[in-house]
Amino acid sequence: MIEIEETAIPGIRIVKPRRLGDARGWFSETFNRRAMAEVGIDIDFIQDNESLSAVPGTIRGLHFQTPDFAQTKLVRVQTGSIFDVAVDIRRGSPTFGAHVAVELSAENGKQLLVPRGFAHGFCTRVPDTRVFYKVDAYYSQAHDAGILWNDPALAIDWPVTSGKAALSEKDARLPRLADFDTPFVYDAG
Repeated sequence: MIEIEETAIPGIRIVKPRRLGDARGWFSETFNRRAMAEVGIDIDFIQDNESLSAVPGTIRGLHFQTPDFAQTKLVRVQTGSIFDVAVDIRRGSPTFGAHVAVELSAENGKQLLVPRGFAHGFCTRVPDTRVFYKVDAYYSQAHDAGILWNDPALAIDWPVTSGKAALSEKDARLPRLADFDTPFVYDAG
């Protein structure tokens, strides 16, 4: 029922639930804990979040929560399309500062699993894009953090330029990765 695609960075996975279709449309089980566990993803998701971005080129991110409220996220798009990004911010990781980018859309049904120790962000491609994601830790304002979405050191090829991006004041002021003392440490085990 679920296809899993590994990415260039171990731990980040593309999840694609099967769609059963006929002349009326399709049906999909977007999350099934037992089926996820059978493919090696056994996570206790405890909170659902949803965002609506009215204009194309809206940037949300790159966000994460620090320990003890770090979160694993399972991200999908309900309407519209996004350029979705996860950046490795684990000190000592062989892929530190590297990223995975994937297009998630209502049409393709793909989801991105973003583990703890990764910053996450996205850029909307069409108007009125709704993004839905599950997390395995509750929101904590005291642990809310991020890094600058267009930090040149990350070399992310965003589909929008700095001058055209719709950003929150908070996201525009986030530090670059080099200026952030990451609390995440890579564990080879």
